[in-house]
Amino acid sequence: MTYFLQLTINAIALGSIYALTAVGYSMVYGILELVNFAHGSVFMLGAFSYYIFAVLVGLPWYLSFLITFILIGIVGFAYDRLTLLPLRRTNQPKFTGLICTLGVSIVLQNLVFVFMGSNTRQFPTFFEGRYLSLGPFNISFIQILIVCLSVAIMVALSLFVKKAKLGVAMRAVAQNSMASEWMGINVNSVVSLTFIIGSVLAALSGILSCMSFRSLDITIGSTIAIKAFTATVLGGIGNLGGAVLGAFIVAMAESYTAGFISSDMRDLSAFVILMLVLLFRPNGLLGKAVQKKV
Repeated sequence: MTYFLQLTINAIALGSIYALTAVGYSMVYGILELVNFAHGSVFMLGAFSYYIFAVLVGLPWYLSFLITFILIGIVGFAYDRLTLLPLRRTNQPKFTGLICTLGVSIVLQNLVFVFMGSNTRQFPTFFEGRYLSLGPFNISFIQILIVCLSVAIMVALSLFVKKAKLGVAMRAVAQNSMASEWMGINVNSVVSLTFIIGSVLAALSGILSCMSFRSLDITIGSTIAIKAFTATVLGGIGNLGGAVLGAFIVAMAESYTAGFISSDMRDLSAFVILMLVLLFRPNGLLGKAVQKKV
């Protein structure tokens, strides 16, 4: 029982990282009905940006965070404006945007490879080697930070989407972009804001993930992209609450499989659960059947 609870604690911390990344996926899909395959590369770019400013440049951690978020926010804005906006203006089919996100992902990954190489690097972290012992359980301080930050951000994001004027505009565009434009909402600005928020969440998730695992390389984006996309589909793509739920289910499946069966099968477990759920709930656990927009 003690071992099971320890695995659950680890899964909650891992699920918090997956949730931050999956929410970015879900937000973009909810607005554009587009799977953003560059999201994993933005995750990786955010982690590398923090590493450059905190380790190579030697800036304090708070300045490194601030500069990284500003930089990645600009990347998200530019990514939408330079690649996807022209496609929307010319009413191109949605699959062209999908191909575009794949292209952007490849470009970002190769840019990092050219300047930083493929070597695995040790990533700086907070609370080095510090744990909170609760009887037989050990919880690292970085795990506590990850969970607390994730909960705070999810609550803030939920309030923003439900209460703030821009959040209401995002929900309106997700419901019907053409009607929103007729009502005076600048749809392209709302889409760009969505990419900025999603990119910053991916960057934060990348930094926290690397702080937890203490390593950094150019492949981390590919790994997290698959896990976060799985979580998004499992919970119901386009549903923020579903993305969070799916993230924790994936993390727990991985943790229990690695702990009780084999670490080699941890990735397989999440996809088995995904297939079983989609057999009975094709729209995901919290997803709803989407009516065709006209």
